[in-house]
Amino acid sequence: MAQPAAQTACAKRAILCDPTLLRHQGYVDGAWTDGSGAAPFAVTDPSDGAVVGTVAALSAGDTAVAIAAARRAFADWRRSLPAARGRTLAAWHSHMLAARDDLARLIVLEQGKPLAEAQGEVDYAADFVAWYAAEAERIGVESIASPFADAVTELRREPVGVAALLTPWNFPLAMITRKAAAALAAGCTAVVHPSCEAPFSALALAELADRAGLPAGTFNVVPGAPGEIGPALCGHPDIRAVSFTGSTEVGRLVAAQCAATVKTTILELGGHAPFVVCADADLDAAVDAAMPAKFATSGQDCLAANRFLVHRTLYDPFVARFAERMQGLTVGHGFAPGVDIGPLINARAVAKAEAHVADAVERGARLVTGGARHRAGAQFFQPTLLANVPPEALIWREETFAPVAAVAAFDDDDTAIRIANDTVHGLVAYVHARAPERIERFQRELDYGMVAVNRTKLTGAPVPFGGVKQSGLGREGGRHGLEAFTVLKYICRQGA
Repeated sequence: MAQPAAQTACAKRAILCDPTLLRHQGYVDGAWTDGSGAAPFAVTDPSDGAVVGTVAALSAGDTAVAIAAARRAFADWRRSLPAARGRTLAAWHSHMLAARDDLARLIVLEQGKPLAEAQGEVDYAADFVAWYAAEAERIGVESIASPFADAVTELRREPVGVAALLTPWNFPLAMITRKAAAALAAGCTAVVHPSCEAPFSALALAELADRAGLPAGTFNVVPGAPGEIGPALCGHPDIRAVSFTGSTEVGRLVAAQCAATVKTTILELGGHAPFVVCADADLDAAVDAAMPAKFATSGQDCLAANRFLVHRTLYDPFVARFAERMQGLTVGHGFAPGVDIGPLINARAVAKAEAHVADAVERGARLVTGGARHRAGAQFFQPTLLANVPPEALIWREETFAPVAAVAAFDDDDTAIRIANDTVHGLVAYVHARAPERIERFQRELDYGMVAVNRTKLTGAPVPFGGVKQSGLGREGGRHGLEAFTVLKYICRQGA
């Protein structure tokens, strides 16, 4: 249900305890800048279109200045002691925790997610910084058996160089720290290009990084048009690694732009996750898990379950209970008490949700609940359940990024695995079952980079996050996320 207007009136008027965290300029070489002076762009609250603020639009030339600053800073940062880098990251983490409430408010204002989810994102983002602060000291030299009687051999991990970090709007804080903390811990410097739809979180991070003592040029933020800044980063020879989170379509473009200079490329792309409920599943537990799997971040999450595959013996009760739970969700502005579902990020996202629902119904799906825009505002969409969705429906073939769930029945495990794998995507899959041999089979045969069994939450700072097929390249988080920003150097030294 929608929140009364009186309850939402405070939403867009939230005041930061520390107003200096609301920054309107780019951050380059340790200083705030308007860049070349192009007209700034407006950032709007997706709940009602109110302008949160304007941000400087940096150019390709300004991006080159940021890259040059990061290149200069790299010379010293790479030589700094790992323990010193760790201490600086730990200080950044402390500043983030002190600013937790303000950072969460910024996320609500520019991205729209409910306040409790925004606070959770701040904690998640800060965890990456703390984890990599400790991990910085664990990069070591590895001894290997020498093939020569008169030589000593070893492997060293060295920082790859200046890293470009291209981040999305749906997790405007955590997707930066998951990349930047790993890169900085490895000894790299970074140039961040945040989404134009949610840049304030990135700029607040830059302010906190400055307070934490990150040297000038080590961490830079260049807001602006992605069509200009993205190619300027991906095509620059001094950028040696590019980490991108976003759609598979844009990821292909990023990979192509990086190919000319053969950069290290880390891509975290689209999901389209299956959620499989086997014949022996605990039905109540599966429904409980389905709610956050579908509706976290209002469905705007690469981990969101898009295709619910339910064994025919459990199908009808699952649909009934899932619909009942969805009808109890509260839709409204993220600052209103008790809100579960916030707005979609823009009008295009709402139009896509409408198109997916209309297409599915036209192809024979049954609309169980929802299916239209929500009265809370133009960019709100009702929690929606589509049953009996045919495989040719758009929603069964494409990532939805909305609070819309598509459900279909299956008769045996072979069919469930085949349908679940029938996609170019391979980020995460969810499975609910009890029999150990069934669980083992699904874990083995699902063609996904991550599999969650009888639960939804599966990510965290120590976890190597990433997919297979066209869901991406490489991993973020954990030791593997740090290693992504390093190169192996082999040493063969004369002398036994």
